[in-house]
Amino acid sequence: MYLPNHFVWGTQTYLMGVINVTPDSFSGDGLGQKNELVTRALELATKFVEAGAHVIDVGGESTRPGNRPITVGQELDRVVPVVQALAENFSIPISVDTSKSIVADAALTAGASIVNDIWGLRQDIELANIISKHGSAVILMHNSSQSLDTESNEMLGSRYKSTLYDNFMPSIKSDLEMSVSIARNANIDRANIIIDPGIGFGKSVSQNIRIINELNYFTKIGYPILIGPSRKSFIGYTLNLPVEERLEGTAAAISVGITRGADMVRVHDVKPLSRVVRMTDSFVRNI
Repeated sequence: MYLPNHFVWGTQTYLMGVINVTPDSFSGDGLGQKNELVTRALELATKFVEAGAHVIDVGGESTRPGNRPITVGQELDRVVPVVQALAENFSIPISVDTSKSIVADAALTAGASIVNDIWGLRQDIELANIISKHGSAVILMHNSSQSLDTESNEMLGSRYKSTLYDNFMPSIKSDLEMSVSIARNANIDRANIIIDPGIGFGKSVSQNIRIINELNYFTKIGYPILIGPSRKSFIGYTLNLPVEERLEGTAAAISVGITRGADMVRVHDVKPLSRVVRMTDSFVRNI
């Protein structure tokens, strides 16, 4: 599956709708128990597609600060039946949010066509080869959160304490370029690569805001850019709002991100944010 078959970069901003098949999503939108996952995922995906989503992203493991890892078997049980059902019922690309090669292989076999890896191919050394074998696409995200401590606020949720970088923006750029090199060395087609600076992953509130405000810095790498600010804690800590009240903050982050060069945005609230995307595109892309 080659991304140019679905996306013509620069002509519009594409919308990725999030389906969390997990009971512990940071954003409170997890679909719950196993026997309900497929039915509820199909219902949600239908709403997403009707609202204008271009991609559906399925994740089976929470990536919130301080999350508890799950086993490969648990992730397979959550993700694969949902991916298969979505692929059978919808024509838009299905993305699987995983860093595990075994899960990616099963999901791609079940009908996914994009792997959304929060570790940028730097955690599971087999993942790049699996993606290459399937001829699928990959989203390479920057992530520096592995060894960082977190702190939590009952209303605002968790965020990272330590956010030290020798040189913040160049460091992220260098890490993303390393992920791109891993992908290209595994013969993943360059037209099948998207980069993501990793908003919320090992960055402070001010650093997340800086990434969005200076997003065009990453266009130098030469690949389409995805951002995922939706409902993130940097919005909550900026506005002093719980996760269920962050729609307007997400809209502002997305709108500014698009003006700074975002090609795709990953969101939970597809219907209202599709309108924000279309309106922002009318200014930025004259469409």
